[in-house]
Amino acid sequence: MSAVGSSNPEYVVARVRARRGSLYGDEEYRKLTRMGPSEIARFMEESSYGADINALGSRHGGVDLIEYALNRNLAEQFDDILDWSEGSLYDLIARYLRKFDAWNVKTVIRGAYTDADQSAIETDLIRAGEFDDRRVRRLLEADSIDAVVEVLEDTIYGDPLREAYAEYEETDVLVPLENAVDRAFYERLLSGLGGDEPTRQYEAFLKAEVDFRNAINALRLARSGADIDPAAYFIEGGDLFTRGSLARLARNLDDLVEYIADSQYGEELGPALRELEEADSLIAFEHATDAALLAYGDRLGTIHPVSVTPVISYILAKEREVENIRAIARGKEAGLSADEIESELVIT
Repeated sequence: MSAVGSSNPEYVVARVRARRGSLYGDEEYRKLTRMGPSEIARFMEESSYGADINALGSRHGGVDLIEYALNRNLAEQFDDILDWSEGSLYDLIARYLRKFDAWNVKTVIRGAYTDADQSAIETDLIRAGEFDDRRVRRLLEADSIDAVVEVLEDTIYGDPLREAYAEYEETDVLVPLENAVDRAFYERLLSGLGGDEPTRQYEAFLKAEVDFRNAINALRLARSGADIDPAAYFIEGGDLFTRGSLARLARNLDDLVEYIADSQYGEELGPALRELEEADSLIAFEHATDAALLAYGDRLGTIHPVSVTPVISYILAKEREVENIRAIARGKEAGLSADEIESELVIT
């Protein structure tokens, strides 16, 4: 629909709740971890992914078929939500779905950096944001990071990427570019929300998402031991860190872990933080932040059942379902055991 006119949360929330009931649960994931790629595709064909599997089955097979079907289904689901939405609700949802533009930009940049095949890059794109097919095609055809930046010059990512490009050239590290994309997205997402109490609660959810992004970035820097200024990668908008506190804490992993454990997120992230102290990977912590955001969104959806929050909660849950199925398919292709694959999943 459009951002003009009255909002219609009652209608959209009712449609979204009907779809939420069809999402995979723990039992389905356990079944999938014990299947090969062709069996996974057949299982998906009997669910809400059936039309996508059938439409793509003549052109793709195996894990590629699963990947393309997942991305197509995700984009269609979110296009439907925008079609249903009106007024300020449309604006809030459209803002959030631009996260997939940010995802696609970072995916294309990584592909250009590694000189990946265009078809391999395209498999990982999720066309659920604002970019039209022409823009996406131009991004895929860009043969260098500089060319990617040029394609994005007239978007919110243009100036930040151009500024970060000089640092990338000096360091040959993608972090400045990827962080520039994240900062541009969150700055636009959080600007001028205002509104009623449900919208303020939604803003609190978005701030938690920024906090978790900053925490992950800080933990990565603390773990790396690299001589990098953490303040340069700070994303404005959260409540957990200031630019100064992030710069200080990212230089000492133990202090950073203790700080997060003592924060308002300590209860949700405590187990992952304890595991982080003993593990060599941030994967468990990143999974814990994903699960915490899902739980937070669900909780806000019960507090304000007729608002944007149940819609965003569904978007997160659907995104997580797609990521879980993708992880299972890729894990099977890589020869991982069912237990190894299950450890890669985010289940709440």
